[in-house]
Amino acid sequence: MALSGMRGLSVFISDIRNCQNKEQERLRVDKELGNIRTRFKHEKGLSPYEKKKYVWKMLYIYMLGYDVDFGHTEAVSLISAPKYPEKQVGYIVTSCLLNENHDFLRMVINTVRNDIIGRNETFQCLALTMVGNIGGKEFSESLAPDVQKLLISSSARPVVRKKAALCLLRLYRKNPDVVNIDGWADRMAQLLDERDMGVLTSVMSLLVALVSNNAEAYWNCLPKCIKILERLARNQEVPPEYTYYGIPSPWLQVKTMRALQYFPTIEDPNARRSLFEVLQRILMGTDVVKNVNKNNASHAVLFEALALVMHLDAEKEMMSQCVALLGKFIAVREPNIRYLGLENMTRMLLVTDVQDIIKRHQAQIITSLKDPDISIRRRALDLLYGMCDVTNAKDIVEELLQYLNTAEFAMREELSLKAAILAEKFAPDLSWYVDVILQLIDKAGDFVSDDIWYRVVQFVTNNDDLQPYAAAKAREYLDKPALHETMVKVSAYLIGEYGHLLAHRPGCTPKELFLLLNDKLPTVSTNTIAILLSSYAKILMHTQPPDPELQDQIWIIFRKYESYIDVEIQQRAVEYFELSKKGPALADVLAEMPKFPERQSALLKKAEDAEVDTAEQSAIKLRSQQQTSNALVVSSDPRPANGSAPVTPPQLSLVPIPSQPLEESGQMDQEIPPENGAVAEHVTDQAPVVTDPVPVQPEPEPVMTEPVPVMAEPAAPPPPPPSGADLLVDLLGPLMIEGPPPAQPTPPAQPAQPVYNAAQPAQQAPVVQNQGPDLGQELAGALAITTLEDQSNSVQPVVNIAEKFHLLCFKDSGVLYEDPYIQIGVKADWRAHHGRLVLFLGNKNTAPLLSVRAIILPPAHLKIEFSSVPDTIPPRAQVQCPLEVINLKASRDLPVLDFSYKFGAAVANPKLRLPAVFNKFLQPIALVPEEFFPQWKALAGPPLKIQEVVRGVKPMGLQEMANLLLSLHIAVTPGLDTNPNNMVACTTFYSESTRAMLCLIRVETDPSDRTQLRMTVASGDPLLTFELKEFVKEHLISIPTATAVPSSPVSPPVGPSPVQPQSPPAPASYNDPGAMLAGLL
Repeated sequence: MALSGMRGLSVFISDIRNCQNKEQERLRVDKELGNIRTRFKHEKGLSPYEKKKYVWKMLYIYMLGYDVDFGHTEAVSLISAPKYPEKQVGYIVTSCLLNENHDFLRMVINTVRNDIIGRNETFQCLALTMVGNIGGKEFSESLAPDVQKLLISSSARPVVRKKAALCLLRLYRKNPDVVNIDGWADRMAQLLDERDMGVLTSVMSLLVALVSNNAEAYWNCLPKCIKILERLARNQEVPPEYTYYGIPSPWLQVKTMRALQYFPTIEDPNARRSLFEVLQRILMGTDVVKNVNKNNASHAVLFEALALVMHLDAEKEMMSQCVALLGKFIAVREPNIRYLGLENMTRMLLVTDVQDIIKRHQAQIITSLKDPDISIRRRALDLLYGMCDVTNAKDIVEELLQYLNTAEFAMREELSLKAAILAEKFAPDLSWYVDVILQLIDKAGDFVSDDIWYRVVQFVTNNDDLQPYAAAKAREYLDKPALHETMVKVSAYLIGEYGHLLAHRPGCTPKELFLLLNDKLPTVSTNTIAILLSSYAKILMHTQPPDPELQDQIWIIFRKYESYIDVEIQQRAVEYFELSKKGPALADVLAEMPKFPERQSALLKKAEDAEVDTAEQSAIKLRSQQQTSNALVVSSDPRPANGSAPVTPPQLSLVPIPSQPLEESGQMDQEIPPENGAVAEHVTDQAPVVTDPVPVQPEPEPVMTEPVPVMAEPAAPPPPPPSGADLLVDLLGPLMIEGPPPAQPTPPAQPAQPVYNAAQPAQQAPVVQNQGPDLGQELAGALAITTLEDQSNSVQPVVNIAEKFHLLCFKDSGVLYEDPYIQIGVKADWRAHHGRLVLFLGNKNTAPLLSVRAIILPPAHLKIEFSSVPDTIPPRAQVQCPLEVINLKASRDLPVLDFSYKFGAAVANPKLRLPAVFNKFLQPIALVPEEFFPQWKALAGPPLKIQEVVRGVKPMGLQEMANLLLSLHIAVTPGLDTNPNNMVACTTFYSESTRAMLCLIRVETDPSDRTQLRMTVASGDPLLTFELKEFVKEHLISIPTATAVPSSPVSPPVGPSPVQPQSPPAPASYNDPGAMLAGLL
């Protein structure tokens, strides 16, 4: 774009670059567009120079991203200009501003055609470039014959013919009818004799498009393509400018081999021999070198040659050579080469008699499953899946099960599905298949679809010899203390159907089997309860002679669930209870499930539907045709016990809640009295006394206290955020879900009083007491990391720890902590009262981290199992530490990760809160009035129903408050309260003690004063009612910003004032005149 002499254009570009913000740029662009529009209205007074200048400005404005909806006529008119500068502007601007459907293009077809058939080579190149860029049906119909003549013209220069070939390719893609096949095949063969490499490369691109639609018509081009490959392989007559890092025109080689793949298998022995010699030369001459650019070019040629070898169905010797070469590639350090090697080895599975050769590299492929790059791990998994057969199925499936322990969440579902399919297709015996599927469910239950456990039930049902073994294996898994719910479903079904076959084995009496299953009943969801009730009924049916004690225990459970909120559970409980009284009638109704009809497996179809790569999908189909399964083909649509198909439980979606930092009791100038039934807690300077949250009976005088602000030291100004790219973007890519790290808050000058005591006995796990709502970003940042002792860390974090914790309360994955040496990420999955977390410890440096230690300090209401952490984290490595969480009862306390390590002389020992917050164990539920009001009336009065007037509420509308509650997993149900200023919400709380406990909330607002409301919370557990009320209140109250501590000294308390344990008494609001007055208002 020649801008010499165009001062106005240069000044405009300079003004745009000097704009300080987007608004200034927009104003300057609008001003210029207005000026151009005014000048175009008086077009007769414009000189060619001025018109060209204004059209250039329009193009520049369009490149900036602004719409230019005028001036198209002026731009198109420049194409007809006789001089090159104006014609160049017209062609360039027209090709940029207009598309193939624009009406103005009809105005220039004749002018473009005249330029193409003219003698001016410069004008020909401009016209061909514009036609090739725009394309379109009208251009193809009007100009294709002229472009073809120009391509085969012997008088045109190579630069023109090269552009003509590419222009014809664009027109052919838009309208294939423009090329007459009958007469054009011979012309293409003549064009392949071209000696100019540029023209030949463009013609080969055109040939690839032609043969992809009709290869038979261009069969005479096949020998010419082989000769071109021979010429390039021998480096004959290849100009230096077309040699790239010593490789003769790699682009032409790739295009030629791609064109050959569209022809059928070559039958001519001479042509076949010549082509194989060229391919052999390429295979033998390609190796991995240090130069990246040369590697890219040589490997592009090599992998295209491998694709051609597979297409030609070469001899086994050459195929072996290809596999050996790929085996060498999957062992190199360069990840891109390893990826390409695995991908092409997967494509080699399309060729028969190659699988045995690929098996020689099975150990290296399994090693690739542990590669840091997830794309390489995915390709290794696909390759193992494709190469598996009866001979190596056991080894591969065992490796997949072992890899399942450390695989990231993104791969576990696909990994589980493929392991299940391989176990089904190539099982040496059905008992091994049952073992594999049960291990799969035990290790990755969250990622095992229902189709997988349906299949194992079908196999067991259709094979009588397998039934005692499957029931015995299910009995073994029931002994585990922590069992995934899917395993409970499988075990309950198998024990119910075939548990009577184990009657003579130790520990397998009907009563013992019932007790094992009944231990899991409080921890499962509604769908699993239905299966358990069916199992109880079948155990009772198979107990001969009848056991009165067992019968009474099962009847108690049936009667308990006769009034359950779920209709399906109610129906089962009522019907089973009535049937069990009829004796022999129960055996007729609950007879053993019949065998399933034979059908094709739905798992294989599901795997094929999930595949994206075409070649891999074809390989899967080919393998499924060539190999048969040893397993029995059964129905893909099973029905569980008593004819009701299990329904997949609703998935819990994790949504955020505000951060809840620990209070600094040492910085309070006085003891804060409990308000509205808040937790009473007295802390001394020696050891904290932490009690369970208990509502406290207020004093009789009618006083409603306001929230008391917590006094804190003023935070120092935060330092600037760390510069430079994150060193762990590749290492912890899935965890980098936030933006750049925010500014780091400085911890307070004086350490806070310890929330837990370092000298506390080991048998008493330290508990961190969650004492209130978010106290502001300054205080939250200061309290996000607490220390056990007065020693300060020599390593400071580079992120806002409180903000990261707050985000993790909203999401399943993210960064928990980061400093200059390490990054700690978290991925979590929550189901009912179970939680599964994985801590990712990533070393960001080139030196190892030493003396690594991680201890979980759990609160009393959480049962946590934490795997060991290695003492050393290697350089640039990542360590995964799984964590199992079980919620025992309602509480807002949080677990703390006590983490420490050494890096040289630096010592880090942060204490980090883990996001096992209260709402992770809540699941929203919607109730209709027929379900809600009986439950609301049944929970009459304290302590099951607590009411409180909440003041200091953040002003918000009803919809905003409903969204806030929904973010806490509390669903607002409209229409239940006739007052439009009130709302009713419901949720289900999961814990080991309460099981699935329904919680009901009513919020009454005052339209004239949005800073206060009355809230009523009801549930079947007093502690849960209180904790839920406090939890919701914390998110509704607007806490004032913390101020500085007064300079006057504060005398410490003389001694501890222990709190006596007590049951939750009646809440304050029922006897509080202030609450009664607010209710009347």
